[in-house]
Amino acid sequence: MKVIFVCTGNTCRSPLAEGYLKSFGIKDLTVESRGIFADGSKVSENSEKVAQEYGFDISHHVSSPFSENDLNADMIITMSQSHLEMLKAIGLQNERLSVLANGIPDPFGANESVYRYCANQIFDSIDSLAFGGSFTDYRIVDLEKRHIDDMVRIEKEEFSLPWSKESILDSIKNGYIFFAAVDKNNRLIGYAGINTVLDEGYIANIAVDKEYRNKGIATLLINRLFVLARKKGLSFVTLEVRASNITAVSLYEKCGFKFEGRRKNFYFKPVEDAIIMTRRFS
Repeated sequence: MKVIFVCTGNTCRSPLAEGYLKSFGIKDLTVESRGIFADGSKVSENSEKVAQEYGFDISHHVSSPFSENDLNADMIITMSQSHLEMLKAIGLQNERLSVLANGIPDPFGANESVYRYCANQIFDSIDSLAFGGSFTDYRIVDLEKRHIDDMVRIEKEEFSLPWSKESILDSIKNGYIFFAAVDKNNRLIGYAGINTVLDEGYIANIAVDKEYRNKGIATLLINRLFVLARKKGLSFVTLEVRASNITAVSLYEKCGFKFEGRRKNFYFKPVEDAIIMTRRFS
């Protein structure tokens, strides 16, 4: 799938939207941005700063005009109704066009606080699209009781010391928050959980049904945890992973986690060290 965000000059709003959605790492999704009147200018300084605060880099972005080559995009998301009308005038059909959040005000020339306000509108709207299944054949939702039996099944398949149904229910009572990846039939195919203490986040198990691996589900679940972390004002989220689990370590590194220590003989069945990995937020 190819998604293009469109604003006026392609220096403020649409680069933020492009960079933020790219940071999700959604499998088989191409994301670009354009401007109706783009002239090759660099990204605005304030947009670049806001992006850095959220952990992604758009400093190398150069504005690019919407062209005939962009007409084949699967989704074209504009920052205002006027942008949408301009694209309709050149023949684009309504089913491929939409306006983000019913319109994002142009912050051009304003201060950083205005840019942050606009960025938050952009990011919240993209969250709704990404977790709501607009770019994938699955959704990320709050875990429901009807999902727990499938969660227990995956736990038994994936972990040598799986959580029982009782331990999962107890953890929820004690404040753990779980998100579920569900297919079109609302069947659980993956999950991730976190426990928060003051401004700290401790990630519980992250797992995906073996039939649905390599679809980017774990990455999107992790990004859902990151959104929660930012909303709660957490300074970091952290987790442990088996030292031999190179696939998981690589995934966490791609999601911005850094190595911060080692726990000797942390795991059993078999006995193995745990690597501590942490993602910090500004």
